[in-house]
Amino acid sequence: NGAVSMEELFVYAILLYEDLVTENEYSKRLDELFLNNPENGDLLCLEWETDIKKAIIYIRAHIDYNNLDIERFGRILMGKLKTAYVNCPDIKCFASQMYSLWKSLPGNIQYIEPFWALCYADDPLSWGDEEQSRNIYEHMLDYYKD
Repeated sequence: NGAVSMEELFVYAILLYEDLVTENEYSKRLDELFLNNPENGDLLCLEWETDIKKAIIYIRAHIDYNNLDIERFGRILMGKLKTAYVNCPDIKCFASQMYSLWKSLPGNIQYIEPFWALCYADDPLSWGDEEQSRNIYEHMLDYYKD
């Protein structure tokens, strides 16, 4: 399914923009998606695009925001963010990336959970309550746990 691939690549595009995944991770996943779906025009176009900035623009321009499978998008995003969270010992650094990430989400999902937490989870840090911020992030990251 082409839309499914684009949703996953949209997660990568957002995370690439925030330096939360590497170009190599994106390329590897794009290759896998393309091999499973060689007739997909979007994937073919992205396979040929060598400029990562142009690839991100292409993905953002071709994603159907109104028909985004929010749960699928959220599951993929939270899975990737969980890895980033575990690998980032500095909660303030992570928090700053998360707020920036929230601003780059489509407006139609910014204010629904679990995405909304990206906007406010860093608030307790302003009064030194790291534990509360961590609790909010961990709750957000586990949002889709079955």
